Amino acid sequence: MGRFLNFLFHHGLEPEAHETERVIFEPQRALLVRDGPEVVGTTAAFTRALGVPGGEVAAAHVSMVGVAPTHRRRGLLTALMRRQLREVHAARREPVTVLWASEGRIYPRFGYGLAAQRLQLTGDTNELRLPPPTADEGRLRLDRPADRLADLSRVYDTVRAGRPGWSARDDRWWRYVLLDPEAHRGGATERRVVLHEGADGVDGYGLFRTKSDWDGTGPKCQTSVDEVVATSVAGYRAIWRMLLSIDLTRQVSFLRAAVDEPLLRLVDEPRRLNPRLVDALWVRVVDVPAAMAARRYATDVDVVIEVSDDLLPENTGRWRLQGGPKTASCVPANGPADLACDISCLGELFLGGSTLTALADAGRVRELRPGALAAADPAFIWHRAPSALEVF
Repeated sequence: MGRFLNFLFHHGLEPEAHETERVIFEPQRALLVRDGPEVVGTTAAFTRALGVPGGEVAAAHVSMVGVAPTHRRRGLLTALMRRQLREVHAARREPVTVLWASEGRIYPRFGYGLAAQRLQLTGDTNELRLPPPTADEGRLRLDRPADRLADLSRVYDTVRAGRPGWSARDDRWWRYVLLDPEAHRGGATERRVVLHEGADGVDGYGLFRTKSDWDGTGPKCQTSVDEVVATSVAGYRAIWRMLLSIDLTRQVSFLRAAVDEPLLRLVDEPRRLNPRLVDALWVRVVDVPAAMAARRYATDVDVVIEVSDDLLPENTGRWRLQGGPKTASCVPANGPADLACDISCLGELFLGGSTLTALADAGRVRELRPGALAAADPAFIWHRAPSALEVF
């Protein structure tokens, strides 16, 4: 299966990466299509928790999806995705599935909605300035990420508790996230970590690497940032101040920034970060009542939604959603519906990254009772935008 996927996604076979990926692989959750002895189609899922507004939910993290170019246009992808959804629904352990899409047009066919977006930031470090240091900015240290795993995990878990879209990481997943084979570096250095130490110890970290580059006028090296996670404003500022001022570097890139990334509000010229909005996580609601009751809502809501789901008809029907910041419930409704949508809209709303009004303006949510849209819309957003730091 590994060789097949490396071919599909145009990667070479790297023994170190293969061993780390083997540890996180769950063979019982993999589906294969064979033509004789040859693997021609795959999909798989990982068992992890996903951060949602107000908490977390068990979510099947879908990955390794592909069909051999010799067997395209034969319905293999459709068969794989439908069976996977049916199996997740039947198990009743995970009310949603989540994935990264290689192409955005593929997964809406199977009920997935774009639940989280990200910003790709690429800036000229000579044109970016942060506010001057303050007395409480603590101390920075450089180290190897693998040697500071306990600190990274503690800081990440603290921040993850309030950030929809971040997935739980046990030791296996930390090894996967920190995997750094030389063949994948593109000529850059090994990954490094800068840690911020505040009054109570390490409260922030940044994972990054640099790449050497020179021309006739001098250095133009690059800094590539993977993650910046901090529990304090002082730590966040200090880490970015260092990342933007590494000697000999002239460019910085951060390709998985949150839509509400604080860096955009810190630098003196945010347009120099060249923010580009792209998709990140796609969510598929597999069990409507369990999923909608698993998250919390920014304001009190009491609304009946008529949902259509062609692939999982158990989700089709009218559901009464009642909830607020502390509790939520979702049960079958007998009365008339206030709103109507298909299952992919619930996926877009699930992490708080979209609004009912935006979906209605696109013709994808219908208001059946006048005023229902404006009354329900504020409940679905969240005070932090969903984001995603890692591709699984």
